[in-house]
Amino acid sequence: MAKFFYKMQNILDIKEKLETQARNEYAVANAALAEEEEKLNALEQRRMNYEQRLKELYSDRLNIREISEVSEAVELMKYYKKIQEINVLNARKKAEAARDKLQEAMQDRKTHEKLKENAFEEFKLEIAAEESKEVDELVSYRFGS
Repeated sequence: MAKFFYKMQNILDIKEKLETQARNEYAVANAALAEEEEKLNALEQRRMNYEQRLKELYSDRLNIREISEVSEAVELMKYYKKIQEINVLNARKKAEAARDKLQEAMQDRKTHEKLKENAFEEFKLEIAAEESKEVDELVSYRFGS
């Protein structure tokens, strides 16, 4: 019996490797996004702690220097938070781009797998036609004898 050989197998292999690479890039981008979001949460927590400390300072005996320092720290945390929000946004965009690239790679691979399946079905039909032809020849040879 003949062996099935897919002419574009090397292209399918490349598409599978590209999908794997895109999957890895997506995982890296997601990890970077999670890290940036974690940094943002940490900055928000620090800002809240400074605000709490500022409230405590206002309720205690007034220490102008310490109140000033903590107020500056709160404003600094707000500034860092805005910068970090931009970093999170950029990381989110990179993660979305990586996800889109992954989806495209998956579609390419699936397309080529479908082409391979169609080629295999065609191959099976050709084999069946050849076997049917051989059977017909055998029957006609026996009948003729």
